[in-house]
Amino acid sequence: MRGMSDSLHVRVEHYYATVPLLFAGSEEFGSLRLFVRKEAGTPYYGGPSHAQPVEGCSAAVTATDIARVRARQRELGVPEAFEWLAEAAPTLRTRIEAAGLPVEERPLMVLDAHRPLPSRPLLDGVTLRALTADDPALPAALALPRLAFAEADTAVGSTGRTELAAVAEKLATDGTVEAVRPTIRAGHKTLIAALGSDGTPLAVGHYHPANGTTEIGGVGTLPAARRQGLAAAVTGALADHARAHGVHTVFLAYAEDAVARIYARLGFRPADVTLLIANQPARS
Repeated sequence: MRGMSDSLHVRVEHYYATVPLLFAGSEEFGSLRLFVRKEAGTPYYGGPSHAQPVEGCSAAVTATDIARVRARQRELGVPEAFEWLAEAAPTLRTRIEAAGLPVEERPLMVLDAHRPLPSRPLLDGVTLRALTADDPALPAALALPRLAFAEADTAVGSTGRTELAAVAEKLATDGTVEAVRPTIRAGHKTLIAALGSDGTPLAVGHYHPANGTTEIGGVGTLPAARRQGLAAAVTGALADHARAHGVHTVFLAYAEDAVARIYARLGFRPADVTLLIANQPARS
């Protein structure tokens, strides 16, 4: 496998250190930084409310730092969550696990900057669209990942349009949709959906750009619509859209080898670096 260049490693680490600041402030506890949301609104994918090592800090994270962060997270009523690049803090996993938090691995893949993405044929009647803040499909697009990730594998499932409509209605009435609209208008979040002929989102994904870098995330397919190439089409459309809007470094994380093979066919390659997460529901 090709290694991750130092410059790319730095860009990814800097991305993880800065993109949450589009959605939150931060507090420092020794060698750890905790992202703290100051007002209601849509969170960054993966948080914020998690902690990570302070960028560029050479000091090792101590058990005391971890305990102080967890106490603050309990005070805020948020998950006691952590996220970091394994290579940036080699000893942190042992300390996090010693504190009783399970750690999960998410290997990263990166898209070669100048490699064109392959064409992605769609089924008849299916279209791809970047959703605006006032798009009528927005509530269902926000609801879809909740159903997709509830059935975690890639097999075709029974959950379909009826269940999607019910969750979308809930999100439209509980304030979730209204909280997301300003983030889309500000350009901090881009959502792309594969829509059926009736306008129903069948697959969706998003990215949050910062300083010419972005991570593609939240790619999911409605279980009843799986095995039709929709997730790959959405991922490719997100990468194309990001490149067209000034993003030069596009990467993503994966949890399953079957998903990694889909990304590889689009031109993503292993970055030889791993994101570690602890007790972070949004990434699980």
